[in-house]
Amino acid sequence: MTAPRFSDALGHGMSDKRIDILRGIGRTGSISQAAREAKVSYKAAWQAIATLTNLAGVPLVERSVGGAGGGGAVLTDQGRQLLVLADAHEAARRAVHSGSTASTAMARLSIRTSMRNQLPGTVSGLETRGRVVRVLMTLPGGDGIAARITHESVELLGLAAGMNAMALCKATAVQVERADVVDGQRGNQLTGTVARIARGGDGDSGDEIVIALAGGLQVVGFAAGGSGLRTRQRVTAVVDESAVVVALPG
Repeated sequence: MTAPRFSDALGHGMSDKRIDILRGIGRTGSISQAAREAKVSYKAAWQAIATLTNLAGVPLVERSVGGAGGGGAVLTDQGRQLLVLADAHEAARRAVHSGSTASTAMARLSIRTSMRNQLPGTVSGLETRGRVVRVLMTLPGGDGIAARITHESVELLGLAAGMNAMALCKATAVQVERADVVDGQRGNQLTGTVARIARGGDGDSGDEIVIALAGGLQVVGFAAGGSGLRTRQRVTAVVDESAVVVALPG
């Protein structure tokens, strides 16, 4: 039997509603009721269950047959075990963070990902574009960055203006160009100065550039090989909104 990967399932943190939905199913025996209590759509609740199941690697919910409502849902033994661990995880997190002036920084550090660009910010607005929501965030130095995510992801994260959030993106998704040649209509644009350069060799993906932004932030991206960029030069990092991931501190 496959060993459960509960640590992966808990990696989203308690600020995510997935665990709340699982807890609601255990309490009510109904996915639709759990969705209502969590204030998300039925579709988002199913997405939450599917994501947790994939992360845990074991079934967490199974459908039940019969009853006055014609059927429902129940937690598996592994689902109940995950909730016990979730409660312990949250209690430990609160004990560590209570009274600590570094709690926000610790929450940010708890995010484990291969994405090198992890920019803290504040959600400044949500713009609905059909089935997609454009999440607008303001970074500490005043720069803006946007991400395009689904309605279900907005619901599950409980996103709202004023919340602290993280904008994540891979360095390979960031294109670096001279600030004076960038088309103003292309995606997110973060302008700063070149702090470091790692020149690429033949057949490489290009020169790796570390850019110093306002507010003490840095972003890493790539410029075409032979770009001629140098340290302290003004450059712009361009990244498509669909390449930006929104995360919440744990």
